[in-house]
Amino acid sequence: MKKYFSILSDMENKIREGQYLPGQKLPSVRIAADSYGCSISTITRAYAELEKRHAIYSVPQSGFYVVVKPGDWRDNRDGKRIDFATVLPDLDVFPYLDFQHCLNKAIDIYKYDLFTYGDPKGLDSLRQTLVSHLAGDQVFAKAEQIIVTSGAQQALEIMAKMPFPNGKAAVLVEQPSYDLYLRFLEAEGIAVHGIARTAAGIDLRELEQKFRSGEIKFFYTMSRYHNPLGTSFSAEERKAIAKLAGKYDVYVVEDDYMADLGAERQFDPIYAYDLSSHVIYLKSFSKIIFPGLRLGAIVLPERLLKTFHVYKGYPDTSLLSQAALEVYIKNGMYERHKQKIGSLYASRMRALHESVERYNEAGLIEVPGVSSGIFTQFKLKSTVNLERLIKRLAERNISVVSGKGFYLSDYLEREKFLRISISQTQPEQIDEGVKAIVEEVRKGSKR
Repeated sequence: MKKYFSILSDMENKIREGQYLPGQKLPSVRIAADSYGCSISTITRAYAELEKRHAIYSVPQSGFYVVVKPGDWRDNRDGKRIDFATVLPDLDVFPYLDFQHCLNKAIDIYKYDLFTYGDPKGLDSLRQTLVSHLAGDQVFAKAEQIIVTSGAQQALEIMAKMPFPNGKAAVLVEQPSYDLYLRFLEAEGIAVHGIARTAAGIDLRELEQKFRSGEIKFFYTMSRYHNPLGTSFSAEERKAIAKLAGKYDVYVVEDDYMADLGAERQFDPIYAYDLSSHVIYLKSFSKIIFPGLRLGAIVLPERLLKTFHVYKGYPDTSLLSQAALEVYIKNGMYERHKQKIGSLYASRMRALHESVERYNEAGLIEVPGVSSGIFTQFKLKSTVNLERLIKRLAERNISVVSGKGFYLSDYLEREKFLRISISQTQPEQIDEGVKAIVEEVRKGSKR
């Protein structure tokens, strides 16, 4: 045992000191055993431990290689700045080495496939893997129904443009909703209607009236961890939306892009209550790994598959990224990272609520009881000058986002609020930032 630890320590030192360079192949197990004067099993065990520590990686039928270590790959963030605006994942929990390992594995496994353009539907083995992966979220579908896209945004744009079997043309969106999609719909001149959604939920009677009108092609909704509100629909709301979709022949596009960031374990999406094949399920993998991955998946009812394929057209999603994601899911790294990041964001959201309770005694802001995800709403009184408030906070080195941009340009019944993101804020920053927001709101109210 002492010999083993001595060998392991020596190997680590050689890697750290640069005797084994990044990307360099290590001596074979047999040569290393001869060099250290030990058994092959001891070297095998040491290499396995180094691989577990992400110091090296293995390539089947080739050997072991030193992992290319990142330099200072993080951005030059200002430690004094409190960023409640960013939607980017926390760089300090970014699974850099894990995913690099998966990329190397993917290159070895799919080295010949990477020279082809691939299938427009996505890598077949990844789609097969997603069948069981999505089932964990109560989304049961055949591989033929799953299409890999270049992020969720691509799928949303295709559906806005393509015809649907119900022959209707307008898109119904929650207000507020995903700002980039709203701007896309407006820029493309697509008929779009809004329906109010607040922290308390959605008016199901109004939703039924909209569905009954005969104009709505599909209803775009974020069932959980809504952007920008941060709230989730109740089980009753999800069941009701699925039922109304079937009753009035309106499709529901359920954007579950935050599914992996939540601590909730008992959340069945609208898709799980769909008995009439009217719910389209969207998932993004960018929020849990990194935005540059640009991978999403859409689960479509069979009657929409042919049209979607026509509008998608050609393979435009990186085969290497798809292959690496498949490895990342299969080896359990995805699930481990999901648990880690979900727990982290839940603890930050608790810290935010504690700070709100500490400083918001006068009730100057309203904050919904969001327990996870990365977003929440700081609702303000109508008398608050939002632009002036944001400017004063910027002077105190605090970044926030106005709720104004999350509405359609012609939608009038808007709430006044700040969208708060906790994805890159530490607990002490959260406390300082919330205190400053309450102070500035109080000053503005006095004026």
